[in-house]
Amino acid sequence: MAIFSKSNVPQFSMDVYQNEYLPEGGREVNAIVTVTSTGGGTIGTAVAAPHLYTAGQGPSAAVAIMVDCSGSMDYPPTKMRNARDATAAAIDTLRDGVHFAVIGGTHVAKEVYPGAGRLAVADATTREQAKQALRKLSAGGGTAIGTWLKLADRLLSSAEVAIRHGILLTDGRNEHESPEELRAALDACSGRFTCDARGVGTDWVVKEVTGIASALLGTADIVADPAGLAADFTQMMETAMGKEVADVALRVWTPVGTTIKFVKQVAPTVEELTDRRTESGPRSGDYPTGSWGDESRDYHVCVEVPAAELGREMLAARVSLVTPQPDGSVHNLGAQGLVRAVWTDDMVASTSINPQVAHYTGQAELAQAIQQGLDLRKAGDMDGATAKLGRAVQLASASGNADTAKLLAKVVDVVDAAAGTVRLKAKVAEADEMTLETRSTKTVRVKK
Repeated sequence: MAIFSKSNVPQFSMDVYQNEYLPEGGREVNAIVTVTSTGGGTIGTAVAAPHLYTAGQGPSAAVAIMVDCSGSMDYPPTKMRNARDATAAAIDTLRDGVHFAVIGGTHVAKEVYPGAGRLAVADATTREQAKQALRKLSAGGGTAIGTWLKLADRLLSSAEVAIRHGILLTDGRNEHESPEELRAALDACSGRFTCDARGVGTDWVVKEVTGIASALLGTADIVADPAGLAADFTQMMETAMGKEVADVALRVWTPVGTTIKFVKQVAPTVEELTDRRTESGPRSGDYPTGSWGDESRDYHVCVEVPAAELGREMLAARVSLVTPQPDGSVHNLGAQGLVRAVWTDDMVASTSINPQVAHYTGQAELAQAIQQGLDLRKAGDMDGATAKLGRAVQLASASGNADTAKLLAKVVDVVDAAAGTVRLKAKVAEADEMTLETRSTKTVRVKK
């Protein structure tokens, strides 16, 4: 049995940025909560479940790689070869001892390796066997992504491990099952494993791919040129191998009379969490954040407090981090943040907006403006699209979000970034429009 020293355990910390001062009658309290995890290896859960952890190697993990093998993967023929090479590169990135499987996805899901409803354990031999099995992958058939996810869930749940992760690659539309069937599969898999989704080429639907990643708390991106798949898969797998704590939830407690207006992740991407709350006791609820490695993320918590007289102070919310234990209890990760409300007649204090809150409110609006602008453009409302994308350019410029500004400049001609004056480009490459839509929720952090 491995012995886990204090130095193995990732340390979570939490910082709260807010203006706690409210004017007389003021009720809305906004706070940005920054959560940081550092110095990992294993987690306190090791005490409760030491069999899930390998000394010196970090937590045990299982990974399922789902590769689109539908007929469209044959056009051009290099696409399937790129997908095989990318999957081989991902397999090479698995650390020894990680459980894994490869799934071939069409209108049905097939086990490519190891087969027989089980997972392989990564070592030099199984990696080589898996790469040999990839050579048999060929394109043909339809696309039913829900079946791929359900098979991945079955395989991943067959191993008693700390981290369960999926990587999904598709190049087309989910044409062989209804949106309701895909939704049901996502609901069934939610909370059971995280999943990164990638669209290759330009014949897939952005909202489908981003919807899969969002539901399963993973990342989504476009790989417009299939030649870029191997590098992308390697990086995705390296990130997955760096995850050390699974199923972390943001627990928010509020006092009597206080209601939560929303909880959303605002960095590194915008992700709405409000509707994902599960009740966790009197006046507290848990919001899922997925798996963590060494990283930092920001969350925007907005609560409505009862009105109070001038000079009064109250605790508006208490935020902590928890992760489930094998016995059904939860382990508190030790980080806590307090959101306060203080009523004052000092106009300067009560009307100033905290810079972090202002910045991320703008980043969330930026993501929304891009989505709305592109939807209006597709619907043929060019005036509406110009207004929304102009606002997006203005917000990207003001916040220093250079990556998003560059993507916007491929869809609109920028006349005046500061004023948000733009003209829609007459011709836009499909890959450029899809890249902007896929990456619209990526944010930049506040300049310290």
